[in-house]
This record gives sequence, C-alpha cells and structure tokens, in this order.
Amino acid sequence: MATRTDPSAPVATRATAPAPPAPSRRRGVNWRRVGNRAWTGLVIAVLLVITIYPLFWMFASSLKTENEFITEPLWSLPRELNFQNYVDAWELGGIGTVIRNSLLVTLPSLFFILALGAAAGFALEVMVWKGRNTVLLLIVGGMMLPLQLILLPLFTIYFRLGLTDSLLPLILTYVGHGLPLTVFLMAAYFRAVPRELFEASTLDGAGVFRAFFSVGLPMVRNGLLTLGLLMFFSVWNDLLIALTFNTSKELSTIQVGLLNFNGEYGSTLYGPLFAGICTTVLGILVVYVFINKQIMKGLAAGSLKG
Repeated sequence: MATRTDPSAPVATRATAPAPPAPSRRRGVNWRRVGNRAWTGLVIAVLLVITIYPLFWMFASSLKTENEFITEPLWSLPRELNFQNYVDAWELGGIGTVIRNSLLVTLPSLFFILALGAAAGFALEVMVWKGRNTVLLLIVGGMMLPLQLILLPLFTIYFRLGLTDSLLPLILTYVGHGLPLTVFLMAAYFRAVPRELFEASTLDGAGVFRAFFSVGLPMVRNGLLTLGLLMFFSVWNDLLIALTFNTSKELSTIQVGLLNFNGEYGSTLYGPLFAGICTTVLGILVVYVFINKQIMKGLAAGSLKG
C-alpha cells in the first residue's frame, strides 16, 4: 500500500563530491616573439642614435669655446655653456640679415612654383586639349637638364640685363628649376582625384577657374603642402645658385652667410658657425613638426587612385 509523504518534510539529498580542480596549463615563453621584439627595439634604437646624435653634437659644439675645438676631441662635451657664440653669430656673422635675405628669396619663389605648378598640373591632367601629353613630356624633360649646365648662360643673360647683384636672378632661377618637378607631381595628384567631381561641378555651372579653386585645389591640399615643403628645403638649402649670381655680402642668403665665419688669418670661427647652423636648423625643425601629418598624407596621395 502506497504511503503519502508530507510535502513539508525535508527531502534527503545525496551528497556529491566537489569536482577536482582542472590542472593549470603553464604557457611557455614564445622566444620567437621575444626575439623579434628585441631586434625591432634594437633597430629603432640604432636609428634614433643615428638621427638624434648629430643634432645633439651640433648643439653641444655650438656651446664650446674656440680653445676647446683645438685641444679637445670632436665628440667631447663643452666644459661650460658658452652662449656668447650665439651673440657673435647674430652680431659678427649677420645671421639676422642672411635669414631675412633667404626669406625674401624663398617665399616668393615658393609662391610662384606652387601657383604655376598647380595650375599647369590641372591644365595637363584635368583639362582635355590636343597635345597635352607632348607638353607634359617636354616639361618632364626639364628635370633631366643638369643645373650646372645652364648656370653660365643664365649668368650672361642676367649680366646683360643688369640684374646681377640683386635677389631677382635667384628667384627666377629657383622658379625655373623647381617647376618641372612640381608640374609632374601635381599632375599625378590631380590624376588621383575622381573625374566625377569635376563633371558634377561643370553640370552645376562651374567654369574652369571655379573648378580649379573650389574642387581641384582642396582635393590636392596635402600634396601641395608636401611639395611646398620639399621646394622650401631645396631653395633654403641652396648654395650654388646663391653663390653664383650674388657677390654682395649684404645680399647673401643663409648658406652663403655661413661661409663668412672666418677669424683672423682666415681661420674658421667654429663656435659661432655651429651657433648659426643651430639657429637655422631649429626653425626648419619647428616647421616640420607642425605639418608632419599633412606631409605623410601628401606623400601617399599621389599613389592612390580616388
């Protein structure tokens, strides 16, 4: 006979033994990954030393006295901070004057190179007209012409026109020398811009100038900035052209002015010379740091098809 159980009575449960803990698996060291990271760190460290040490050595040398350049090894640190070299660079070497002359030459040259180069690149790549490929080929051929080959004919022309001993021959020569590369690269940047954008602007009633300024230039802004920096370095660091077309000390650019740090009997004043170099390099580094990202974008823009 079945018995009825009371629902309120406690139900006996069978005790279960706790599950044994899972054995811990010790993960071995990936020596291959560690080795790759070590080699990567070593390569980066070597590159940093190669890049930073010359700048540090240049700044340390600008604080040395003339006696330390003669008696101490080249890699030695200055015994005391001799900032008088910077004062001598500005007063005796005329660093302020040569920097002003370099700016008066570089900024107009940069403006005409970028303005004419961008306009020519737009006309050769976006606009359709007969013979544009031939014209682009002739412009690219100008890149293969050595500058040293045309210095003497240019000097003769400038002399007969009465333009020597002025900054105008430098500006004209820099513009003519920088345009072929600028036109070639700007054509490559415009080639990466989708043609649908220009077609849409034409349907909206935009003319050639409106399409160039409102559509073309904004799309190649990073490339234009990159070319501007490259041309700036090319003009700013030039010595050959500035030394050929100018003989006046008052019109010397920065690279020619650095040749004037000579003391008694033609000896070089190394302290003020390194101080002048540091002054010019510091300004260039500051400009590069601020526009570094745009330069990287501009270097890759010409290789992408939009």
